[in-house]
Parts: sequence; C-alpha cells; structure tokens
Amino acid sequence: MVQLSRNSAMSGLVKQTNAIMGRVSDAKERLMEAVTELIWTGSYDGTTIDQICERAGVKKGSFYYFFDGKSALAEAALDLEWQNYRPKLDALFSASVEPLQRLKNFCEHCYRDQVELKAKHGFVLGCPLCTLGTEVCTQEQGLRKKVQEIMAQHEKYLEATVRDAHAAGLIHSPDAKAKARMLHSYYLGLMTEARIKNSLEPLAEAERDTWELLGVKELEPV
Repeated sequence: MVQLSRNSAMSGLVKQTNAIMGRVSDAKERLMEAVTELIWTGSYDGTTIDQICERAGVKKGSFYYFFDGKSALAEAALDLEWQNYRPKLDALFSASVEPLQRLKNFCEHCYRDQVELKAKHGFVLGCPLCTLGTEVCTQEQGLRKKVQEIMAQHEKYLEATVRDAHAAGLIHSPDAKAKARMLHSYYLGLMTEARIKNSLEPLAEAERDTWELLGVKELEPV
C-alpha cells in the first residue's frame, strides 16, 4: 500500500510537471500570436510588453527568457506568420493553375480574408506588413529589413505569374519583375486604403483593376 501510494504520488507529480511544461513549451508561440494581433488591431508603439504578456497568458519573466524586447518578439512573429501564410500562397499561385486565374484567386482570397477579419474585430485591418512597416521604418531597422524581406518574397509569386502569363501570350509584359513590382505596390496601396477608410469597397475593385494594369480583358470563366 505504501508503494502504491508512492507510485500514485509520483504519477501525480509527473502529470503536474507535464502540464507545466506544456504551458511553458507553447509560451513562445502564444507571445508571437499575441503581439501580431495587438499590433495589427492597434499599433506597434501603442502595444506594451505588459499587454502582450496579458494577452498571451505569459508572465513577464518568461517573456524575457525568450526575447530581448518587443522588437525581437515582433521580428520572430513576422517570421512565424510568413511561414504559416506561405502554404496559402503556394496553393493560390501554383504552377498548375492558369496564370491569370492565380491572380483572380488571389484577389478573391484577400477580399474574403478581410471580410472575416472585419467580422471578428470590427475593422478592416488591411496588410499586417504595411501596418507595421509604415510605422517603424524610420525607427526599428531590424523590423524594417524583415518587412522588406517578406515583401520581396511575396513579390516573387507575382513575378512568376506575370512571366507565365506573358509566355502563354495572355499579356504583353516582357519585364516580369517590373510588372510584378507594380502589381505588388497596387495591392499594398489597396490594403492600406481599405484600412484607412475601414471599408471593403476598395478591395472589391482589385480584380478589375488588375486586368487593366495588365492590359487584359475580363477573365473568362474556367
């Protein structure tokens, strides 16, 4: 009976330890999720470490165990968000999809995404990279470079699509990189306008304007 009680006590201790370790093990991810939401729905400067810890359910001491400060956390969060978002872009811009259809799907995806975010938060949030990048570009050089790096990778999806559309004779854009840069700038501007106006209306015009920028007629049904 003594041995049984001892085993029971050990079992309880193991379970308690595992529970604590489980909370600790995902604390870093919860901090990154918290800072992403707080900055996106508010601002970088207006978000404090105390707010981040409260939202994540993580003690301040644990915060500094993982990160040197808010900037380091935000940079890690950008990396995490990008890695989570890339599979969606891989599917939307798959080479198995006709080039112009990729752009149509992308425009529709962006619109649906913002509709869901507005329903959840009450506001059109626009692009998180624009939200953060425009605020910190003259202050946080590490964050600025990270935003630029992710934007450059995003632009490559558009470049490959424009190149494929030109090769297929669907558009005339021999300089795919330049055309992709133009499209990317347009989409970023559109997201920013939608956030400023707190309106989905600008995003509803994305598909039509994309065809005008590329010099194509309305996309035929597939």
